[in-house]
Amino acid sequence: MARVHPSAVIDPAAKIANDVDIGPFVVIGPDVELAPGVEVRSHAIITGLTKVGENTKVFSNTILGEQPQDKSFSGQETQLIIGHANVIRENVVIHVGTPTGGGCTRVGDDNFIMNGAHVGHDTQIGSHVIVASQTAIAGHVVIEDYAVLGAFCGVHQFARVGESAMVAGMAGVTKDAPPFSLVSGHRARLSGINSVGIRRRGFSPKSRKAIKRAFHLLFNSKLRLKPAIARVREELQGVSEVARLVDFIENSQRGISR
Repeated sequence: MARVHPSAVIDPAAKIANDVDIGPFVVIGPDVELAPGVEVRSHAIITGLTKVGENTKVFSNTILGEQPQDKSFSGQETQLIIGHANVIRENVVIHVGTPTGGGCTRVGDDNFIMNGAHVGHDTQIGSHVIVASQTAIAGHVVIEDYAVLGAFCGVHQFARVGESAMVAGMAGVTKDAPPFSLVSGHRARLSGINSVGIRRRGFSPKSRKAIKRAFHLLFNSKLRLKPAIARVREELQGVSEVARLVDFIENSQRGISR
């Protein structure tokens, strides 16, 4: 049976699972769906076409599913979809998408989004991502699985942060951060490999060695990018992590942090 504080305001049209826990002064809109095991702490607001997956915890004063901060938006039906087992801490703001950006802001599974973070419209966050306090993620951003964004960093619209990349605190990501990388600085630049992150993911010694070699060829050798990519493909074929790194770089629209 759902545990709902009497001061909560829940629209009768909202779809609320039987075992959710909704705290005092929470507001739930008519188009919201809360899956089993969801917890919503006091004063949170969930509105818009928003789905929250199983066992996700939404802490106090968070706002999910409000209209995007986009001057061209005029009330179209767009979505926010949040997966299961996420932790969304105090004062986080995540907006729905826009028609021109695909119509959906999406957060995967098992993410930890700390207090005061902002996730802009049409952003796509993968799974097992950590977003530290006061991080500002602009619209149309892609954050791949296992990435870590340090406190007070900012990510420019349309930029991408690759899988298992580590963005240092207070960094400004204006170009794509490659998978497995460590980027830092006011205008984020490549600082090395996120060795701790890839080790924690359980990558084999062979894969870690291959990633290190690929980074050397791509970013530290005197080769231009296209010849470096060709060399990486030739030397390190068959290593799936390296293949994903190369694909990420070749598909970059904003350029790569180097």
